[in-house]
Amino acid sequence: MARRLLPATTLRLFNRRFNSTVSTATVLQTLKPEPAALTIVDLDDHRKLFASVSTSKLLRSSINLGLTSNETFVDFGMWVMNSRLMETSLVRDVILKTVKHTMFEHFCAGETTEEAGECVRKIHDAGLRGMLVYAVEHTSDNTGCDRNLEGFLRCVEFSKSLPPSSVSFVIAKITAICPISLLRRVSDLLRWQYKDPSFNLPWKLHTLPIFSTSSPLYHTLQKPPPLTPEEELDLELAHRRLQKLCQKCVQENIPLLIDAEDTSLQPAIDYFTYSSAIKHNRDGNPIVYGTVQAYLKDAKERLFMASKAAEKLGVPMGFKLVRGAYMSSETESASSLGYDSPIHNSIDETHACYNDCAGFMLERIANGNDAVVFATHNIDSGKLAACRARNLGIQKGNRRLEFAQLYGMSEALSFGLRNAGFQVSKYLPYGPVDMVMPYLLRRAEENRGLLSTSNIDRVLMWKELKRRIKSLEFGK
Repeated sequence: MARRLLPATTLRLFNRRFNSTVSTATVLQTLKPEPAALTIVDLDDHRKLFASVSTSKLLRSSINLGLTSNETFVDFGMWVMNSRLMETSLVRDVILKTVKHTMFEHFCAGETTEEAGECVRKIHDAGLRGMLVYAVEHTSDNTGCDRNLEGFLRCVEFSKSLPPSSVSFVIAKITAICPISLLRRVSDLLRWQYKDPSFNLPWKLHTLPIFSTSSPLYHTLQKPPPLTPEEELDLELAHRRLQKLCQKCVQENIPLLIDAEDTSLQPAIDYFTYSSAIKHNRDGNPIVYGTVQAYLKDAKERLFMASKAAEKLGVPMGFKLVRGAYMSSETESASSLGYDSPIHNSIDETHACYNDCAGFMLERIANGNDAVVFATHNIDSGKLAACRARNLGIQKGNRRLEFAQLYGMSEALSFGLRNAGFQVSKYLPYGPVDMVMPYLLRRAEENRGLLSTSNIDRVLMWKELKRRIKSLEFGK
């Protein structure tokens, strides 16, 4: 068993890592376990991995993953769903019914809270937990924001009717409860204040560090005008919505996880998240979680700064660690303005950043600080984090450590981590098919990018299907 590092030592090591030129290999070596330790998460025994999955579910999952891994099929489907064909009611109905019985059923938990609840119960029976996602996204007006808030509140309320501990988080997007145009304005103002600390923002609440020296600031090239009285009122309304949602989560003791957006909006997202965390995260219980996207060059530094600042305030912080989902748009936006991409130059650098952030957070948890959700489909990252957690003495069932994957993806990793004794959640979006369409389009695009992981799932699923056919275990 590896000895725990003292907090100060941990911070010095981490600080040295992101302030020095370190090769990808060196960073990866920081978390690299002994080869034998990788057996903590066993992905070879397909019978054990899929013991809780019915044969019909295995077959459907394998077929759906195969379809969404086919680039021609994905390109055609995305073209159809974005085309004017969707404006014809008859064609639209046919398309939506087709989507509902394929991609929707595979990647989503249902159209209603009741259907989502049934999905939670099923995965709970299989030893997994659910992250409930009322799948509304960008909103442009206060009426829509109010409507979305009611949906989030119902989601929190409904989660208490489900089996204890079956719901790990309720997920929310700030873009659903604050007009997106206002989020852009707030982000511009926050960026300018970082450039010029004398720039006064009278509406600004106490928050944690949002920027680092390497953060992208090119979205705001000129001094933005202050918020108008109407904009300040809209900001106050958005803040009230979030506080109402946070208070409901505190009341029901259900953690609230705020999803990330692209860098043009993320400063405002972090501002809302951190100011709410300072108010509601108390007594060692992080209710409000933020999201850190490890594909960004400034991710490690911002994670360190926010965690350290929260510690000084006595605020327990929770973070979801992801790689990121806006690679194309981020690169195109930076290039159009004549700047380098804010995203790491290679996938290896992104992997290294993710693993380094994971190591930092595990050290924090081992010393009784913070909490983390490792949202990853990368098998190596999952195994490395699991091994590191064991070496640090983080016990099974520690509520500060959660692994997570999207519903319908990386099933082998989810079940492998579950079998190793870790808490594992599946991200469960729900809502009417047409409302969830943007989410489905991103999942199709993302699954194409995660072809190797989906291939592993399909190979293992087919092996298990063949074994069952030979054994005539059709009931399992």
